[in-house]
Amino acid sequence: MSLVIGLTGGIASGKSTISAMFTDIGITVIDADIEARLAVEPGEKAYNDIVSHFGQGILGDDGLINRPKLGEIIFNNEEKRLLLNSIVHPAVRERMAEKRAKAEEANEKAVVLDIPLLFESKLTGLVEKIIVVYVDEQTQLERLMKRNGFSEEEASSRINSQMPLKDKVRLADAVIDNSGSVVQSKQQLMEILIKWEILRAE
Repeated sequence: MSLVIGLTGGIASGKSTISAMFTDIGITVIDADIEARLAVEPGEKAYNDIVSHFGQGILGDDGLINRPKLGEIIFNNEEKRLLLNSIVHPAVRERMAEKRAKAEEANEKAVVLDIPLLFESKLTGLVEKIIVVYVDEQTQLERLMKRNGFSEEEASSRINSQMPLKDKVRLADAVIDNSGSVVQSKQQLMEILIKWEILRAE
């Protein structure tokens, strides 16, 4: 049996850096954001359902769903947002489950589900262990401003729209403090995987 690890964090906490480390050491990572994009490509069931509910107006000239247009519709409309989620979320879960099954069939020791909103979306039941990638609030704010060119106010509002990282830390089985260097973060990851018997101590 593969150990199913949930990897989560907060915006600009450096979760993708840790995700890449798993890939580098040969552990399958299933990224919810990537699966969400693939689930709504033309020809997919979720794509057809979204177009039939929201109309052709949400499509760009290339036939792809125009995310900003769709975002404007659902941003201030709770009912439409819930409708969209009811189409997209099951499709994403199904895609992730298929990939997870493949990893388990291949007898991989672990498979990682990279889910940014693991707690907020109440998806903790999909995983057996949870790793939270943590940085302190000031580091998170500074990284987000630098990465996205946000003002402090814009960055704060994005951070505040998520569950606070310190609350996620309390619910985690393991925490990687990603405030330091990449080398330090990798060391922490290795220690966790050795402790969980995914890797052998060298």
